[in-house]
Amino acid sequence: MLSSGLIAGFVAGLFAAMLHLVFVQELILLGEDYETGAAVHFMGTAGADADAGHTTAPANAHQTLTETTTEKPAAHSHDGTEAEGHSHAPANGAEPSPLQRNGLTVLFTALIYAAYGLLMAAGFALAEHFGHRVVARDGILWGVAGFAAFALAPSLGLAPELPGTPAADLQARQIWWLGTIVATLAGLGMLAFGRGAVAWIGAALLLAAPHVIGAPHPDGYAGLAPPEVAAGFSARVLGVGLMAWAALGTLTARMWTRSTT
Repeated sequence: MLSSGLIAGFVAGLFAAMLHLVFVQELILLGEDYETGAAVHFMGTAGADADAGHTTAPANAHQTLTETTTEKPAAHSHDGTEAEGHSHAPANGAEPSPLQRNGLTVLFTALIYAAYGLLMAAGFALAEHFGHRVVARDGILWGVAGFAAFALAPSLGLAPELPGTPAADLQARQIWWLGTIVATLAGLGMLAFGRGAVAWIGAALLLAAPHVIGAPHPDGYAGLAPPEVAAGFSARVLGVGLMAWAALGTLTARMWTRSTT
């Protein structure tokens, strides 16, 4: 179980990091430009850089943005998960080089997916304990289920956020995010392995409960980046997540079946 989860998860994490750097990283950097005032969105008015959707800020742009923002945006994570903050700068205040930043992104993404791989392998073991044998072709289904639980379902209440996006209290978001994952995993498990109307009704209630309760949201919305950029970022994060989770499920299932035969 350890070797299947760790190795498959680490490889899937490298794949996820590659997709992140190709499809997501540029939007994060653009969002950071809007957050710091290096770029300013004028809500569709014509400007020198209208074709790019933004313009370079004048010298006093950051001051103007600060004066029109009544509350500092709460901490958030670029990939939709909850975190204490988003700064990539080291403690001494120096900005990391692009190579350092990308290297840390690859490393931590691989480690995160290694942990996901361990959870998936544990799920395989639990399923087989109750008489449901996992074969290689089941991996893609397990991967899609993991994506639904860890990314898609939470994103229905807490969409992936660009830097500078206001958010509700961090602890409240973390509690809702974790509860949504647990409820979604339990609901999907009941759909997959349950029998009868009672199991299916219970699954439907579990899947709906977090969204009926509702995710915590700020009192108002005042994101600094254009909504088109924020929407594109959310879509790309979910697309990358789906491909990475599909790869994780496929790799873990193949390694699992080899180790148990």
